[in-house]
Amino acid sequence: MSESRLLFEEQPVLHEDPQPGPLYAVFGQPVAHSLSPMIHQRFAAQTRKSLRYEAIEVAPGGLADALSAFSARGGVGANITLPLKAEALRIASEASEFAKRVGAANVLSRIASGWRAENTDGKGLIADLAERHRLDLRGRRVLLLGAGGAAHAAAFALLDAGIGELYIVNRTPERADRLADRIGEPDRVHTRYWQDLDRIGAFDLILNATSAGHTHQTLALPSSIIGTRCVCYDMSYSLAAVPFLAWARAAGAQLALDGLGMLVEQAAESFLIWHGVRPDTEDVLAELRAHLPAQAVE
Repeated sequence: MSESRLLFEEQPVLHEDPQPGPLYAVFGQPVAHSLSPMIHQRFAAQTRKSLRYEAIEVAPGGLADALSAFSARGGVGANITLPLKAEALRIASEASEFAKRVGAANVLSRIASGWRAENTDGKGLIADLAERHRLDLRGRRVLLLGAGGAAHAAAFALLDAGIGELYIVNRTPERADRLADRIGEPDRVHTRYWQDLDRIGAFDLILNATSAGHTHQTLALPSSIIGTRCVCYDMSYSLAAVPFLAWARAAGAQLALDGLGMLVEQAAESFLIWHGVRPDTEDVLAELRAHLPAQAVE
C-alpha cells in the first residue's frame, strides 16, 4: 500500500450532512494512490465548502462512459490524471485555449453541452517555481527531459513565463520533435538527442518530466548540464523523485525540488474553477510533506 493511500485513509470524515454537497472525482489508471481526494477535502474544509470527492479507476478508451455514469450520479467536476488527459480533451464539448495548445486536459467541468476542459498543470508549475520558490524565469536557458503529457504543459507554461530558450530531450527523439513542432517557435525551442546531452552546455533550469522514477529506471545524465545557479525540478514527487534529485544535489545544483508543490497548486486552480475561490496551499502542502517518507523530502 502506498504512502499516499495510507494518508488518505487516515483522514477524518469532514462532512456528516446527509446531503454533503456536489460530487467531484479524479479519473485515471492507476488512481488508488492519488492524493487529490485528500487535497480537495482539505480545501473544502478551509473554505467551508461542502463536497464529495472520489477516486475512479478508468482504463484508456473508457472515459466517456465513465463520465456519463459519473454525471448520472450527480458528478459536476473531474480531475483527470494519466493516461487519460488527451482523451479528456477529445471528449470535451468546450476547451480553454491553453488546453487546446497543450493537447491535454486535467480538469473537466459539467456544462449544458457536456464537459468543459481546462489544463491547470502549467499554472501549477509556474506558481510553485515563481511564487513559492521566487524563481525569476525570464531569460532562463531550460532543459526539459521528456516529451509526454506533463512535458507539454510545462513547455507551454515556461515559454509563456518568458524563458529564453527551451531544449527538449526525449529517449524517443520523434516525440521531442513532435512537441517542438506543436509549439512552433524554432528560434526558442530546440530538440537534441539524449546521447548529445554532454555537448549542449549548461542550463539554468532542468525539469525532469520522464517516468523514470516511477519505473525504477536510471537517467544517465552528465554533470556538465548543471549551470552555476541551476535549479533542478522533478515533476514527480515522493519516492519517484528521489533518484533525479539525488543526482542533482551530487552534481552541484543550487536547488533540487520535487513536484509536490505543483500538484497542490494545480489542485488549487481546479478548486478555483469549480468553486470561485482559490484556497491557501501552504498548510495542505506542509501536511503532505509530513506524511511522505523521510527520504523523499530530504
